Amino acid sequence: MSTLHPIYQKPYGDIPQTAASLVVGMGCFWGAERLFWQQPGVCMTQVGYAGGFHESANYADVCAGNSDHAEVVKIHFIPSEVTLTQLLALFWESHNPTQGWRQGNDVGPQYRSLLLYQNQQQHQAMQTSLVHYQHKLQAAGIQQPIATEIAQLQHFFIAEEKHQQYLNQHPNGYCGLGGLGIEY
Repeated sequence: MSTLHPIYQKPYGDIPQTAASLVVGMGCFWGAERLFWQQPGVCMTQVGYAGGFHESANYADVCAGNSDHAEVVKIHFIPSEVTLTQLLALFWESHNPTQGWRQGNDVGPQYRSLLLYQNQQQHQAMQTSLVHYQHKLQAAGIQQPIATEIAQLQHFFIAEEKHQQYLNQHPNGYCGLGGLGIEY
């Protein structure tokens, strides 16, 4: 019997041609991946490394600070079932975007808050959502500026197999994901 989450029981090639993808970093990628794979309209998630300019990345290098890449999740989704705006709202609500290079107990550039766009439509949507959420935080009395980096995706390196669907294979494993309690 397979231990994989049901969305992984199909080969990667089964992602519909109508699917879009979004790449986000919000701390440790294990909890972020689980958050997104549970969303209706998401057909596949992959954890990996991105946000830097090195031509390769692996877990050991990223965690040792020998890489400028962050831990990220690539989310494949069907836009007619879940919108980019809905996924961005989940991103903002589910971590602390004001912390810069940390999320909870995880500290370092690999844990930074990060949105990586693949086209101008995504870039605009990300910028708009940042401004919107900053206003929401200020209205709630949080004056710290959002530290989320928005950049163009240059490289995505899929993480080692043992990190894929980690919290599905280890349900009691570490998850440092936590938001500020402010709705998008």
